[in-house]
Amino acid sequence: MTELRRRFDEVAELYDRARPRYPPALVEELARVAGLGPGSRVLEIGPGTGQLTVPLAGYGCLITCVELGASMAAVARRRLSGFPRVDVVVSDFEGWEPPAEPYDLVVSATAFHWIDPAVRTAKAARALRPGGRLAVVATEHVAGGSTEFFARAQRCYERWDPATPPGLRLLPSSRTATDTAEFEESPWYGPVTVGRFEQDIAYTTDGYLDVLLTYSNHRALEPAAREGLFGCLRELIDGSYGGRVTKRYLHELIVAVRAET
Repeated sequence: MTELRRRFDEVAELYDRARPRYPPALVEELARVAGLGPGSRVLEIGPGTGQLTVPLAGYGCLITCVELGASMAAVARRRLSGFPRVDVVVSDFEGWEPPAEPYDLVVSATAFHWIDPAVRTAKAARALRPGGRLAVVATEHVAGGSTEFFARAQRCYERWDPATPPGLRLLPSSRTATDTAEFEESPWYGPVTVGRFEQDIAYTTDGYLDVLLTYSNHRALEPAAREGLFGCLRELIDGSYGGRVTKRYLHELIVAVRAET
């Protein structure tokens, strides 16, 4: 897993261009529940190139970002150059030492699952003030959009990626939920809430393949297998869907309150 999570840094510029931004309603809800404003102290774990950081910075918060990849961090700094209260630190979260002054919010968007489970919840709690919030955004690809395409695309994966389970199909959002037991059973946290936000994004053939090129499991394929997979998907999108498909994302906003003791 350690090697997989480093693969994003290989394509930082592409990641910034291709990866979807988060729905404004999600950002607004996060700001509301965390009470964000100019006096807020925020720690972001794994900001990538700033997909969530940029809208959060608009609230005037003081934000510390801990990003594993130097190339990703460089892009994030460029995008956040207009926000002097944002600092991007290159480090893995496991080895990073938080300052003595606690944060009001610790947030991690589509990155928390890459952090060592033995470290992440407890270390986030140590960085938070009592009553502060830990917010985790989990992102899933769910049924919707060009549903038929994604079912047919599995044939390409079964041919070129032997790790693909046969007959794999996307689930509707109503049957998709992130396990919150890690937060609910932790002595560090109190109440846990979950908000769910969906968005459909239309892609051209090239745009869709660019997104796939930012996924660590696709980058981990042998070059010949990845080329074969992408050729198969390109032929399917161009030949049967007019060069355009729509992907549905489910973003879950999980918020846990730091216990007072």
